[in-house]
Amino acid sequence: MTLLVAGLAGSATAQAQSSLTITGFFKVSYEYLTLGDSAKSRSSEDRVADDLSRIYFRVVEDLGGGLQAIGQVEWRINFPAGTDSANGADWVGLKSKRLGALTLGRNDLHYNHTASTLISKAALRAWNASIVSAAGGGGTPVAFGSRTPNLIHYDSPSWSGFNLELAYSTNPYGVENDIGGVQSRGNGWNIRPYYKANNLEIGYSYWRAKADATTTGPTIAVCTGVGTPDPSCVAAGTAFLTAASTAQPGQRADRLYGSYGWQGFKFGLVFDRSKLRNEITGATTSDRDAWSIPLSYQTGKHNFWLEYSQARDDKATAATDGAKMWAVAYAYDFSKRTSLGLTYTEISNDTGAVYNLWNSVGTSASGAVAPGEDPRVVAVTMRHAF
Repeated sequence: MTLLVAGLAGSATAQAQSSLTITGFFKVSYEYLTLGDSAKSRSSEDRVADDLSRIYFRVVEDLGGGLQAIGQVEWRINFPAGTDSANGADWVGLKSKRLGALTLGRNDLHYNHTASTLISKAALRAWNASIVSAAGGGGTPVAFGSRTPNLIHYDSPSWSGFNLELAYSTNPYGVENDIGGVQSRGNGWNIRPYYKANNLEIGYSYWRAKADATTTGPTIAVCTGVGTPDPSCVAAGTAFLTAASTAQPGQRADRLYGSYGWQGFKFGLVFDRSKLRNEITGATTSDRDAWSIPLSYQTGKHNFWLEYSQARDDKATAATDGAKMWAVAYAYDFSKRTSLGLTYTEISNDTGAVYNLWNSVGTSASGAVAPGEDPRVVAVTMRHAF
């Protein structure tokens, strides 16, 4: 890192005016959700759901010698809720054509490498990350399913199609909490070498996360089926329980993914092996494999997707907690910026699994599923990019 910063700084020979680019997209769905195999007296709802609409503010300043100062703020907008905040991928750093880019801030790591393009214009709930980016029977998002904070992030230049992404987080779970701790301090790592050229992409992503010693409580996954009763779950008429208060579980994941495009078709494949570990006792609490086959086809203004994903039974849990997921979607392009999509997707959970449609918990107060329930959704999605 020291050598990289020195090289970047040494190449700065001049200074130019900075530029600001504003871009992003607005994307909202009307959805009808049902829960199969459910004991709830009312097991369906219709809703208007935001599909992570956002505005990017990007700054670039040419410093001379091929060096640039760069920065980004990703502003998230929730249209149905009427809320907004800067809680996306936010960072500032330096970029060199010869050495790559080094940034500080927060960014998306690991969980979003799925070879699926469905969420570009179809409903977010159908994303195959619902299966391949969750562990513990579906109760714990791998890489948190969100941006990783406290991040030092490096992107290499492309070497004839070969690329390397390196990231280190001083605490991937939140604010620093090292001082006074009795364990080794928390940190997170992501290493991703990948090849991308023409219609072919192949990559590997390694993820490792460990919380600071005194980070406690089930802030990432709730209602996982173990521990003591959670009053909020009981009040909602459900039967699940929360994990006992303890140090956040350590995460380890290895993922292989790839895709190939030909004559409008795109064929993808993802394999993910994820583990959760109790950092106090050293016990493995989740060990599951998952895979996905995303297929797509585009011709003119018509876009089609068909995806199948499966999570195998977790080898570290007593419950039967595998799951299968189907998704089919179509989108019509009114223009290069505006599209209208139709999506159907369903998850079939084993009796002990709680895999859920992506971001469904954040969409409505009743978005969580009980063990064995099968969430299904039909969605009409409007998207406009700018």
